[in-house]
Amino acid sequence: MPIKAVISDFGGVLVRTVDRTTHRPWEQRLGIPPWQLTSLVFDSETSRRAGVGLIPASGVWEAFGAQFNLTAEEVRTFRRDFFAGDQVNAELVDFLRSLRPRYKTGILSNAWSDLREDGIEGLGLDGTVDTVVISAEERVAKPDRRIYEIAVGRLGVALDEAVFIDDLEVNIAAARDYGMRGVLFRDTPRAIAEVREHLAHG
Repeated sequence: MPIKAVISDFGGVLVRTVDRTTHRPWEQRLGIPPWQLTSLVFDSETSRRAGVGLIPASGVWEAFGAQFNLTAEEVRTFRRDFFAGDQVNAELVDFLRSLRPRYKTGILSNAWSDLREDGIEGLGLDGTVDTVVISAEERVAKPDRRIYEIAVGRLGVALDEAVFIDDLEVNIAAARDYGMRGVLFRDTPRAIAEVREHLAHG
């Protein structure tokens, strides 16, 4: 089947953490092993629940604050520092924009309820793609087949007519099992080259 759509993950692909220096003081202050702060936040049970819409994003930060006995102001500061090193992957964003209108494009993200406002719109990425599918809004997360079907359904294409980019092997393996073309994100030039190859050989 010819490829009609390109869908990308958000965190770790379109927006990436390029500097974690603001994490170091918090790891030292809270007694967290080096480089473990991201995992502590995103791999928590509250994060998992927020990712499928069972609690709002604010619940993750409240639970983190309670775990480490932080004040509300300290939690706000921590949240600011936690995301301070994030940067839009401008090269990949521009590539997705360049594909339209020949191809449909989308974002498919396992994310909390605040992604659309704080992430997509807050970073000026609204309008970059044709549709944005967020796990918290759909109450189902990758690698569940249903959320992939939601994404392609909103683009009006079939699973085997779409290329999917993600930085987690489990999500790419699932996409391929469901009939999509999968591109495991390692770096931007390689991801773009692999997508171009799929489009050329559809």
